[in-house]
Amino acid sequence: MSAPRVLHLITGLGTGGAEHQLRLLLRHMPAPVVSEVVTLTNPGPVADALRADGVPVSCLGMRGNRDLAALPRLVRLIRRGRYDLVHTHLYRACVYGRLAARLAGVRAVVATEHSLGEGQIEGRPLTAGARVLYLASERLGGATIAVSDSVARRLADWGVRPSRIRVVANGIDAGRFAFDPAARAAERGRLGLAPDACVVGGVGRLVPGKRFDALVRGFAEVAGELPAARLLLVGDGPERERLRLLAEDCGVADRTVWAGAAGADRLPGLLAAMDLFVSPSEDEAFGLAVVEALAAGLPVRQVTCPAVDDLPPDEAPGARRIGGTGASLVAEIATEIATAAGAAVPAAIPASAVRASGIPAAAVPASAVREEGPRPVAVAAGPVRVSGSVSDSVPVGPAPAPPSSAPAGRLPVPPAVRRYDIAHTARQVKALYDTLLDEASHGCPG
Repeated sequence: MSAPRVLHLITGLGTGGAEHQLRLLLRHMPAPVVSEVVTLTNPGPVADALRADGVPVSCLGMRGNRDLAALPRLVRLIRRGRYDLVHTHLYRACVYGRLAARLAGVRAVVATEHSLGEGQIEGRPLTAGARVLYLASERLGGATIAVSDSVARRLADWGVRPSRIRVVANGIDAGRFAFDPAARAAERGRLGLAPDACVVGGVGRLVPGKRFDALVRGFAEVAGELPAARLLLVGDGPERERLRLLAEDCGVADRTVWAGAAGADRLPGLLAAMDLFVSPSEDEAFGLAVVEALAAGLPVRQVTCPAVDDLPPDEAPGARRIGGTGASLVAEIATEIATAAGAAVPAAIPASAVRASGIPAAAVPASAVREEGPRPVAVAAGPVRVSGSVSDSVPVGPAPAPPSSAPAGRLPVPPAVRRYDIAHTARQVKALYDTLLDEASHGCPG
């Protein structure tokens, strides 16, 4: 039996989480599968990376969401390719791709929902029209992959039949993010960061929904008490100039480093250069950057991350949710930064706050910690479950000491990271392909 021919259709191949996830998936896809990629528009850096991996990539040249002339071109392309299965990624590619695949006679069609949030999809507000289009095209496929339990619940709430939803979590190559002191030194040298600087970092597209403005303001709140602290932002987008001006207005322009969009090869070094990772995004489908930061041994503070929030708290002890909006979020971020850096805040940091933070004790100067007298005996308490997810819980007792294998100042890689192994993700996707192709060969409806 010949290897199945699979076409991956994606809206664009600029630098983004879904785009990098597609490249990683194809790198680890079990044989035998022949994969090709078509992007509707924007054959950016990830297109070049895929070609370097040996994956054929072409661009349809679509001019926008309403470029209906692209549909017959896409149908002809799929027919010429004689594909056994079409796999679509991102909203526009899902809407056009599922229809084109059916018109071209491809019976096995699957989509991955990478970006469905509580109130937005791919950074755009959810509307009744977007929902109607999505549901109409979804019925033309055989299954929809949700990248997290949270996305699966949102799809069902939106009207997708639960029997058509398959949860296959995003994956990472965790070994690539293992802390490397040489990479840390090299990246800090490249960025002009001193070896002893306390670097607070964030990674993501510079768009309003990521709320990096709150991170800039929170950093500015405590920057005066932390002369060695620096803010490192990794990413690019339409908000960059506004954020740069905000850093100037807050008096931290000279303490803020802009790394720009980083490819998959550079990101591990940038994470190694950080000491604390903060994700202020208010709405995520998975939270890939948080998982990568945990794999790098960083303490993480996130507003939301389904990849972590859907698990019991002990799966990722180095990650802690922060909350609030506006000034309250800024204040909480400022507190977390001060705690991480052992800031000379008006009063020394309570020892309980250091223990609750999950940050290795060796990373906080002893002079910045205030003991509070005898601690009461802790009473173990289970997590509080709300609507099937694990809510925040107050940490009880001191954080466990990192094993000796954890580098100084880093946390051990938590169990949550091991759950999201890209090889396991690829095997699950391949198994779904096999099921859909088998059903198609027996004439089963999609």
